[in-house]
Amino acid sequence: MTSRKTLLRSALAAGVALTLLAGCGQMRPMGNTAIYEASLSGGQQVPPAVTPGNGVAELMLNTNTNTLRWKVTYSGLTGPATAAHIHGPAPRGGNAGVVVPFSGNLNAQPITGEQTITPEQATALANGLWYVNIHTARYPNGEIRGQLTPRR
Repeated sequence: MTSRKTLLRSALAAGVALTLLAGCGQMRPMGNTAIYEASLSGGQQVPPAVTPGNGVAELMLNTNTNTLRWKVTYSGLTGPATAAHIHGPAPRGGNAGVVVPFSGNLNAQPITGEQTITPEQATALANGLWYVNIHTARYPNGEIRGQLTPRR
């Protein structure tokens, strides 16, 4: 094999490895993006839910297009998830309606998706007025919840 072919194969292998590594772990901002996160628990429900369930939500907002992407993982719920979504606007301790529904198989993890939001919704998110909520049959109003805040 010539040294040129060896060099090309090495460069291709390195490119594939970097691409695979870039898809692992936390969401990473690119360009004009804002990252939001939440730790979900039953204690944040209103009223609180007694559950060992917990979870993590990560959201990435493209501030040019208002395209919102999310990744949510959870464990320890009292049963299968029956609904999951983002509510707002509401401060910690308040309740609000659904602004972004999650679709697909809510029991396959992570829950991922994408939706374009309005400028007003982007402002509410930036001001900490959105929360992620996961519901079960035992807790139809929500078993775990977490207020979304900008990643620091």
